[in-house]
Amino acid sequence: MPLPSASNSLTIRIKYTNKVGNLAMLTEAIAKAGGSIGAVDLVEVSPKQIIRDLTIDCVDSHHEESIVQAIRDLPGVEVVNVSDRTFLMHLGGKIEVKCKAPLARRDDLSMAYTPGVARISSAIAEDPKKAFALTIKQNTVAVVTDGSAVLGLGNVGPLAAMPVMEGKAMLFKEFGGVNAFPICLSTQEPKEIIAAVKAIAPGFGGINLEDIAAPKCFEIEDTLRAELDIPVFHDDQHGTAAVALAALINAARIVKKELPSMKVVVLGAGAAGVACTKAFLGAGIADVIVCDRAGSIYRGRGESMNPAKEWLAQNTNREEFKGSAKHALKGADVFLGVSGPNLIAGEDISTMAHDAIVFSLSNPVPEIMPEDAAPYARIIATGRSDYPNQINNVLCFPGLFKGLLDCSARQVTEEMVIAASQAIASVIRPDELHEDYIVPSVFDSRVAPAVARAVTRVAHASGLARRKPKAAKVFQ
Repeated sequence: MPLPSASNSLTIRIKYTNKVGNLAMLTEAIAKAGGSIGAVDLVEVSPKQIIRDLTIDCVDSHHEESIVQAIRDLPGVEVVNVSDRTFLMHLGGKIEVKCKAPLARRDDLSMAYTPGVARISSAIAEDPKKAFALTIKQNTVAVVTDGSAVLGLGNVGPLAAMPVMEGKAMLFKEFGGVNAFPICLSTQEPKEIIAAVKAIAPGFGGINLEDIAAPKCFEIEDTLRAELDIPVFHDDQHGTAAVALAALINAARIVKKELPSMKVVVLGAGAAGVACTKAFLGAGIADVIVCDRAGSIYRGRGESMNPAKEWLAQNTNREEFKGSAKHALKGADVFLGVSGPNLIAGEDISTMAHDAIVFSLSNPVPEIMPEDAAPYARIIATGRSDYPNQINNVLCFPGLFKGLLDCSARQVTEEMVIAASQAIASVIRPDELHEDYIVPSVFDSRVAPAVARAVTRVAHASGLARRKPKAAKVFQ
């Protein structure tokens, strides 16, 4: 059973008789129901009764209901109010727009808006590059989705995707200092998505594609990268790839294996699987086998193929292995799962090479639970926050976009993704490396600046930067 967490957390206001032992009775009932009490706050006390707020972490909505009912069933106890803390956080949305310049006097208005703003517009009309210095474009990203592949939920559509995109915008701002705004499109047609993004692109310095289903996400990203002069980055692909590669770099150091010598089996040929494979190949790993529901992908396979899988067929599986992922794991150094829950068993991991590395990233239920892999694997990572070594995209995208925006980059490249991986990995010093510490914490303030610097260096070296590291102010 999954553990209680703050994502399903209640604050319950309870009124009960002021009698010795009643609080103990309450906490015992909650514990028996499987709830985890985080706080007990006193609201009001009198000789006859006590009112308290109890904050309780639960497993899911059904568990929440069972805990509330267990409290209601206690004698002399009244449930006054039940608040879902996650819903309360989302009331009215989680982000807002704030003014950077004051509007306190007539002079302020004249400079920020008419007539003074006309001078700024004219300057940009004469030299469009000045938009990067004189508008919010300099440090703003569009987080674009059609809601067709929202993590853990599937095709829920654009409205239901909004809270996720707002959360993404929060992460951009909190960890990278980058302004981001959710753009949820009411179409799931690739051509219409491409047209919409191109139409809004002038207002942004970069485009973050999010939760768009494969294989159309490949076409959308490739087309936009070719037709826009700002970076376009599908985080479900390349963010996952960057952090997974960072984790693998450090895991390889622990087990004392060189990346080029490793055999890697990837289970999942969707957006993340394809991008991770490309990143692994770019880092020098030559022996990669990618599997999907139909088994391994190889040259000449006719079943369940698409252009992305055709690319995999031509560039991976050098021995042309034909079979299931379970059989492919024999002798493998690394397993990367980006597919679905409970697809691999402990006995499959037992056939891997000595000091096996297992990255089981399907969320919330991984391909194999860490407890089942632990007897056979030396290093284990998941996509979950309740286990060590969480492969979390937030280690990549805030710093990556910060670097891209700081130099007004024209595009993002595979070399930048690999540089981001190396930067993430380097945050952990050699003397800190441990089987349970191969990637930094998402709250490690060193990560985003390190990634930004690495990405900016690559952008300048490859001639894709429009602005020097310390750009001079632009004047009319």
